[in-house]
Amino acid sequence: MRLFSHDTKVEALGRCSLFEGLSKKELGELARVTEDLEVGPGKVLCREGAAASEFFVIIDGEVEVTKGGKPITTLGSGEFFGEIALIERTARTATVTATTPLRFFVLTSRGFWGLIEHSPAVERKVLRALAKRLAPADPTL
Repeated sequence: MRLFSHDTKVEALGRCSLFEGLSKKELGELARVTEDLEVGPGKVLCREGAAASEFFVIIDGEVEVTKGGKPITTLGSGEFFGEIALIERTARTATVTATTPLRFFVLTSRGFWGLIEHSPAVERKVLRALAKRLAPADPTL
């Protein structure tokens, strides 16, 4: 079911630092492999400790992020979470639950890597973005 325009998705993906070097065309290719969803309040989108393989972009609504059962933050329209799950299979570090009716789209690691296999330029740009994120954390870089 299509809930969002292609342009809405391209714009939202472009706000993620992981995709900052991608062209509009490349963002469009990513947008094509996403899935639009809507859920009601109380729906758990991801659970702390569970396997992670999706990146979420919130279009309308809010979620609460908890760790160890304690509230950490609230995320809303235009915000995203889970981008590292696209790169590395890892456990979720927090639980994310819809607190309002929520409209969002998901990019799975499978869809992401399917695109990467056919577009080495996208892979290089994502790796550069990752390196930029890591550099401030490691003063030796």
